[in-house]
Amino acid sequence: MNISFTEKQQQYIATQVSGGDYQNASEVVRDALRLHEIYRHRIVEELRAEIAKGWDGPTSNKTVQDIIAAKGKIKPK
Repeated sequence: MNISFTEKQQQYIATQVSGGDYQNASEVVRDALRLHEIYRHRIVEELRAEIAKGWDGPTSNKTVQDIIAAKGKIKPK
């Protein structure tokens, strides 16, 4: 596998290794991927919970036009 990094990313990785937090660049990248996976999982779960609230919540009597008007975009009919 071949991965390209920006100069800024390369500097960050080098700083992490030289600071002693990691032994090599691979450790930095593996840790970043692990954290990214945790973050993505959390975001997806939060979105699913919000979607479920919308589906399970009370039905609104408002029309799309009412909602848009409430946002000040158009005048209600």
